[in-house]
Amino acid sequence: MIRLPGAQGELRAYEPRCEPGRGAQPGRGAQGAAAPLTSRTVFSAAHVVADPFADTTPDGPAAVDWDATLAFRRHLWSHGLGVAEAMDTAQRGMGLDWAGAAELIRRSAAEARAVGGRVACGVGTDQLAPGGADLAAVRAAYEEQLAVVESSGAQAILMASRALAATARGPEDYLEVYGHLLRQAAEPVILHWLGPMFDPALAGYWGSAGLDAATETFLEVIAAHPDKVDGIKVSLLDAQREIDLRRRLPDGVRCYTGDDFNYPELIAGDDRGFSHALLGIFDPLGPLAAEAVRVLDTGDSKGFRELLDPTVELSRHLFQTPTRFYKTGVVFLAWLAGHQTHFTMVGGLQSARSLPHLARAYELADGLGLFPDPALAETRMKSLLHVHGVAQ
Repeated sequence: MIRLPGAQGELRAYEPRCEPGRGAQPGRGAQGAAAPLTSRTVFSAAHVVADPFADTTPDGPAAVDWDATLAFRRHLWSHGLGVAEAMDTAQRGMGLDWAGAAELIRRSAAEARAVGGRVACGVGTDQLAPGGADLAAVRAAYEEQLAVVESSGAQAILMASRALAATARGPEDYLEVYGHLLRQAAEPVILHWLGPMFDPALAGYWGSAGLDAATETFLEVIAAHPDKVDGIKVSLLDAQREIDLRRRLPDGVRCYTGDDFNYPELIAGDDRGFSHALLGIFDPLGPLAAEAVRVLDTGDSKGFRELLDPTVELSRHLFQTPTRFYKTGVVFLAWLAGHQTHFTMVGGLQSARSLPHLARAYELADGLGLFPDPALAETRMKSLLHVHGVAQ
């Protein structure tokens, strides 16, 4: 038994799982990539592992444990998942600066080539200092990062830009900047619409406070350059809006769901289409998510939902308000699962969630059978509780 704290300070007894569940099965190859999934294109956004021995501060440069960080990507590739690199899950703008992100992109792309994995990397403008940038500076920052990603051999994901959100005067500025970037992109890119629940600095993106008007601008960008847009990643946590949007996409442009609240139904789809996936929640769910999509590859939508639907409670817990701190729960579960030796994050973000929040995350993940070694997870959870004064 383990004693877990609740939201009101009460303690409750929980009996941990003794055996690994289906979601804790090893990949098809420890170093290489498994056969790709066929019915859906699926990326897992991946976290970075901090160097716990670095003498740094929360506002200092990120100190990354590169060996552990790349090992986690090999774990995802071993299950047939693609890796979405240097995205918000990797703490872009929340501990990982552009210099660290550029190094991550180069290392991850090289590792992907070595093992035959698929990787797409975030392109943003986070090398700009807050405030003061004009549209020319925003374009130049995007171009610099796009060149790094393309030279690495990875696919580019054009991420939403805080600098553009602060500088743009209206929809026409978004049309100009994105049109300029798409015209010069060497290969089709993924456009990322990240809602303000993930980053408050992105409120009013696409030049409009209203989502209906913003959607029209977003679609206008795509319609002007459909040959340069592989797909769109939508992270608005609004299932019906995503469904309506994907039904209006030009032929050949994919919708990658970024909805960590409603992903099973959106990936399963309906008789008018479906979403592919690019999700932060697939970082802790990697093996189980890959197993579910392989079931879907056989045409068994019911079996897919039976595997993935039970994970939604955990995902909604990790992504609860303030949503941007979901990374803390993701890294916490990676530590419990044995993918890293410590619960330390770049920027000191391990402090961003409460002990009751983490205790509930442990309970839900254990109930799903996500831990390859439940005894290790229990021991590590008890050690965290002990440090916080919760006797066992």
